[in-house]
Amino acid sequence: MIVLKVPFSKGSLGKNIGSELAPQTIIDQSEEIFSTELGFAPKLAFGAINVNQENIEETNRNIIEKVSEELASEKLCLLGGDHSITYAGFKAFAKKNPGAGLLILDAHPDCEQGTDIPSHEDFVRLLVTQGIVAPDRLMHFGLRNFTGSEKQFLDMNKIQYFTMRQIKQTGYNSSIDAMTEIANSWPTLYLSIDIDVADPSCAPGTGYLEPGGFTARQLINLIQRLKLLRNLKMCDIVEVNPKKDLNDMTSKLAARLMVELS
Repeated sequence: MIVLKVPFSKGSLGKNIGSELAPQTIIDQSEEIFSTELGFAPKLAFGAINVNQENIEETNRNIIEKVSEELASEKLCLLGGDHSITYAGFKAFAKKNPGAGLLILDAHPDCEQGTDIPSHEDFVRLLVTQGIVAPDRLMHFGLRNFTGSEKQFLDMNKIQYFTMRQIKQTGYNSSIDAMTEIANSWPTLYLSIDIDVADPSCAPGTGYLEPGGFTARQLINLIQRLKLLRNLKMCDIVEVNPKKDLNDMTSKLAARLMVELS
């Protein structure tokens, strides 16, 4: 798997400054992980995307260009940075893979009303309204805090989502079975992991702490299940903030997820 560092935090609208430090911190933590939990050595090659912390549009152009170059080789992972980088990452992916689906693990749906410049709060709305992803090829898993306008947007566009409350009521394994069945029906799959999908007790180093998320064990198991999907071709890991972390807990968890996806 090729891992591209995207040390960018401008898309957080000033709310998660420090996430630009995450890519290198996560890679540093991965050096202490010698194998996947199945005992296989990680197969990772590292690169970087040039970013302009003062210019989201320029950074997005750079992401699209680099992703387009690398997609022809093997599975690709973007290491952010804030969640706005998913907009450009998926845009490049969808151009190469018509009909691609987007699965987002996140505490928030990120589809607030915003501008034409994607931020970590509204990039999902832009992907839908600009026709980059079809609503029936988009799915959220792990939601537990959204605004009224976000709920209205999800329901109006019939976007599929699993809240943490629903996952608890239905059952963890049954919910994953239902989610993976849907994701596996898409021609190709892009997976976006916002680290705040994990409970703050396991991932305190992020911009928005939302109680009631997945434990580290549950999230690792979930990623191991998704790794088995043959249509999974690209992923990203975002919103880790080393400045807000405790004993590198969040960076270590992100590093484990990266290794398990390799």
